[in-house]
Amino acid sequence: MFKYIEEHKVYFVYTPLVIYWVILLILTSLPSGIAVTVDVSDKVNHFGAYGLLSVLLFLTMNFQMKYPFLKKNANWLTVLIASSYGVLDELHQMLVPGRSCEFLDWLADISGSLLGVLIIQWLLKKYYYLSFQKK
Repeated sequence: MFKYIEEHKVYFVYTPLVIYWVILLILTSLPSGIAVTVDVSDKVNHFGAYGLLSVLLFLTMNFQMKYPFLKKNANWLTVLIASSYGVLDELHQMLVPGRSCEFLDWLADISGSLLGVLIIQWLLKKYYYLSFQKK
């Protein structure tokens, strides 16, 4: 499965990352009364949003071949980029009516990012291990 995704990374990784990141920016720019909400804690929303962002970002860095540094360090760079974006997003929300900047939201962003990276790393290792065993 990951081999197919890697071969078609523009459609399955790069494009979804750009679309998802733009949607995330739009949703966090909406005032609180207009924003789409789900009936769970906003910390869970932050956790899930940054988990998915980190999966897509990690796959982008891992599947690209142009910059070996990005590929080799995709795990910590993903968490660093997602966490930095989380800080900027929280600061940006201070300017949005009805929104606020919360440290706990940022911690949820970081936690989601860490778990997203750990899960996708585990899946990739499992996939590569299993494909290696079949040969």
